[in-house]
Amino acid sequence: MRFVHAIEGLSLWTGRAFGWCILILTLSVSYEVFVRYVLNSPTVWAFDMMIQMYGALFLMCGAYALAQDTHVRADVVYRLFPVRVQAGLDFLLYFLFFFPGIIALVWYGYEIASDSWRYKEVSFNSPASIQIYFFKSLIPLAGGLLAVQGIAELVRCVMAMRTGVWPERLADVKETEDLLSEADLEAIEAISPNNR
Repeated sequence: MRFVHAIEGLSLWTGRAFGWCILILTLSVSYEVFVRYVLNSPTVWAFDMMIQMYGALFLMCGAYALAQDTHVRADVVYRLFPVRVQAGLDFLLYFLFFFPGIIALVWYGYEIASDSWRYKEVSFNSPASIQIYFFKSLIPLAGGLLAVQGIAELVRCVMAMRTGVWPERLADVKETEDLLSEADLEAIEAISPNNR
């Protein structure tokens, strides 16, 4: 588990670090709205900067989402299976779909990033000609982080197939929906007739 938690720790750290993009985005959008509509003096850089921040957030938080098991999953039938079947299915699907997609992301992302660096690419949508080759470097980096987290997920699947129990994940923030569900269960248990 130390190996899995080390990889999860890297994914959590990366997700938290790039999560600050949300604050930068909020401040920059607020600034742009103020100068555009109140001062009638829009910026030439805000649009491109916002696109790059959104892209960085989306790319670099993928491994975080995978480490926290918060990615979108069609689990209508999946959740009814025993843990060993779930783990075996996940293991198979990682090899059939996840890793081929991630390999393509790293491979072609590297080509895109290296071409962008070679040409010192700038945004063609912006009068400010903002450089975007730094941003394009995040594409293969995000793929690499997802690949490493995918390896941790495979180890997690093997452990679940052997024991019949999913190993614990490193805890981080919880979604409001989950917190409310836990609070509802605690409230129901507190007022149930068996507890009186």
